[in-house]
Amino acid sequence: MTARLGTRWMGFNLVETLLATTILSGSVLALAAISTNALTDTTLSRHYEMAASVIDEQLSMIDFLGIDQFIKLDQTEGIKVITLDPTEQDTEDSGPQYRWQVSTEYRNIDNLYLVTITVTWIERNRPYSVTAQTMLDGTGLAATTTSTSIPEAATE
Repeated sequence: MTARLGTRWMGFNLVETLLATTILSGSVLALAAISTNALTDTTLSRHYEMAASVIDEQLSMIDFLGIDQFIKLDQTEGIKVITLDPTEQDTEDSGPQYRWQVSTEYRNIDNLYLVTITVTWIERNRPYSVTAQTMLDGTGLAATTTSTSIPEAATE
């Protein structure tokens, strides 16, 4: 701020006004860039979460059926389209396609298999992927569950 000698008028000169405007504009642009990066990171995080969900779904199916039955069914790859809006139908254009691929390798130890699941997707023309590995035995939960019968009521 400047003050003139001999007068009571005080105010800002042009240089001070331009400098304050430049500082304010720079800070607004920096905040806009930070918020844009945060939204991009949130979207990417959501896609990684969806890919982990696809891996979990496939591991649950393998664990339920058993690896031997899973291999016999030839369910080693597929495409999953996940929409965020539950009212939308799953179509090719409704969201990113998560391509999953399962590979199994027998380990010759107690009927153990090394299971590797890879999920890939494309976001803004850039490929992303998530890979998970685990060891599972050859039997599934479906093979180990037994049905129990309820004894009929005795008649008098």
